[in-house]
Amino acid sequence: MGDRVADLEARVVELETRLAFQDQALAELSDALAGLRTEAARNAEALRRGLEEIRQASGSFFADPAQEPPPPHY
Repeated sequence: MGDRVADLEARVVELETRLAFQDQALAELSDALAGLRTEAARNAEALRRGLEEIRQASGSFFADPAQEPPPPHY
């Protein structure tokens, strides 16, 4: 009977050890995911600003043909 108790105690210790490692891994994954979400939000904002700058700059490069004066031969 003593061997059975020792075996059960060993199994419980093994399970507790595994659980501790899984808790640590879960916390690390959660932190990594939070970091990636923050980075993705920063990247999305940078992309939005870049696209807005391109839209604003393209207006000065390409004038609206309706607002252009007629060519001199008219």
